[in-house]
Amino acid sequence: MRRSAVEFAAVLSLSGMAAAAAAQTPMVNSARASGAVGERYDGYLGIAATVPSAVRVQVNTINIRRRSLYSNLAAAKGATPQAVGITAGCELLARVAVGEAYLWADGGWRRREPNQPPPVPDYCR
Repeated sequence: MRRSAVEFAAVLSLSGMAAAAAAQTPMVNSARASGAVGERYDGYLGIAATVPSAVRVQVNTINIRRRSLYSNLAAAKGATPQAVGITAGCELLARVAVGEAYLWADGGWRRREPNQPPPVPDYCR
């Protein structure tokens, strides 16, 4: 899966908006640091381990905001929200810190290890 020109244009726009998509709460940040919550390949946060219901609610709220952001950007760029989300996922996965969990498209959760480069799928390059 290679990026189209529309998706590339979207990524340029998304770079400035990635910080907004990545914005989280202290509880979610703590869950990310512990590996219980992580970035998914499709641009959304996922739950990799058991978390309190308050964290689950916050993850859902963040994902609703991301979905809105991706839908608005997709409409402006003539792309699908899914394509924008996957492109955002490339940007967000590149920011995964050591010890944090992340989800590949194969459905497997992993954790970034020390000395491991950022987990960026081949289709993001």
